[in-house]
Amino acid sequence: MPTPPPSRTPTPTYSPSASLPIAPRKTPFHLPKTLVLDLDETLIHSTSRPLPAPGIHGLFGARRAASHTVEVVMGGRSTLYHVYKRPFVDFFLRKVSAWYTLVIFTASMQEYADPVIDWLDAGQGILGRRFFRESCTQMPNGSYTKNLALVEQDLARVCLVDNSPICYSVNEMNGIPIEGWTHDPSDEALLDLLPVLDSLRFTSDVRRVLGIRGYS
Repeated sequence: MPTPPPSRTPTPTYSPSASLPIAPRKTPFHLPKTLVLDLDETLIHSTSRPLPAPGIHGLFGARRAASHTVEVVMGGRSTLYHVYKRPFVDFFLRKVSAWYTLVIFTASMQEYADPVIDWLDAGQGILGRRFFRESCTQMPNGSYTKNLALVEQDLARVCLVDNSPICYSVNEMNGIPIEGWTHDPSDEALLDLLPVLDSLRFTSDVRRVLGIRGYS
């Protein structure tokens, strides 16, 4: 009986496209989002006169952090500001900087705001993008609004935390209100925002969530 020819394992064939890894589809979920933060009465409070030290029983109920001083010279006049951090602001900034691109948008003048923001940033490089009073729109009553389209054209991916609702009146569905802060050392408003901000980073359009939850 003749010996059958040895069997050959068929050589697999690959198309050029099959040999390359397939990149995951980038959906709106994966697009980075921007968190815009107000400065005064949202992250800090500043005053030209230092706040009184707590008394024996604690004027404000707890020990208050020391202030940071900022000298502002405008029109040949020097003003010294005492700046106080809102409770948990350092922890808050470290946390949200891992989730968002952070932007400071303030109605304050750059001469004052820049050194304050530098102090908050503390060399971390997380507060590089900054908008000041000249980027705001002044209303007839003297108040200022902030057009978030200057920060991010895709308004589905940007939100603003501000203690003044009029500041996000141009983009109501992107606003997240926070109670204004001046001195209360037991304030936890920044901590209370973390669950909301954590969930927003997983949405395709922050306006849908903020509208439903009634933040605007």
